[in-house]
Order: sequence, then structure tokens, then C-alpha cells
Amino acid sequence: MARGIFLDPGQGTIYSARGSKMAFKALHETTGGAFSFMERDLPVGNRRPQPHTHKGPEGFYVLEGSIEFIVGGESRKGGPGFWALAPSGASHTFGNAGDSPARLLIIHSPAADAYFAELEALWKDSIPAPEEERELMKRHGLEPTET
Repeated sequence: MARGIFLDPGQGTIYSARGSKMAFKALHETTGGAFSFMERDLPVGNRRPQPHTHKGPEGFYVLEGSIEFIVGGESRKGGPGFWALAPSGASHTFGNAGDSPARLLIIHSPAADAYFAELEALWKDSIPAPEEERELMKRHGLEPTET
């Protein structure tokens, strides 16, 4: 019989990179690869993910702060309650656009938690060069793009 998975606040698989804490609530192993789901903290002045595309959509829901999303060449800023969707194949990036920490929920389909596990390892001892991040992205099916 299948069993539910329940996590209290602060629980999950925790990764950290680019000065950002990521608490995964759903992983590839718990969803059969269908999706991954995380709560992410974005500090002020965080290093944004390089603009990229991938197969499958990525959705963002802002909980706190102000976040700028660039999707398909269009830029929008949103605060609590704002939703942004990067459709499959759309170039996108995002970052804290305010003067206080921000927090959001992110869903990836298919699951992307393996990428973030390797991203944490890449950032562990030093700030990696952009080329190193691009190589990691490509290994996980993310294609770097121009803004």
C-alpha cells in the first residue's frame, strides 16, 4: 500500500548554492521523476541562474519579497502571491529584485533535484566560474541561453 509523505516546516532535502537555501519537499525518487518541488530563499543581491531552457515547465510562486522573472525575453517583478510560469523551451532566469530577502516555491517538471545536488557540490568550496555552471547545466538537460 502506498504511503503518504508528510514534512513539517523546515524539513526536506536541503541544498545550498549561490547564497540560496533550497528545501526540496518532493524529489525525483518520491514522484517517479514527474516533478520536484522546493521552497527557496533568495538573499539580497543573489547570483541569478544563468538564463536557460529545458524540457518541461517550471513554475514559481512568490511567498515573500520582490522577485524579478525574465521569461521568453519579458521581464516582470512580483511580490507575495505572484505566479510566473516558464513553459517548456522558454528561456528564463530570476532573482531577488528587492532590498530584503525573498522566498518562493518552485516546481520543476520533470524533476530537477539531481541538478541542485550537484550545484551545491560545485559551490561548496568556492564560487565557480560561469563556464563550470554551464557545463553542469548541460549535463542535466538545461541549455544556457542569452538574456
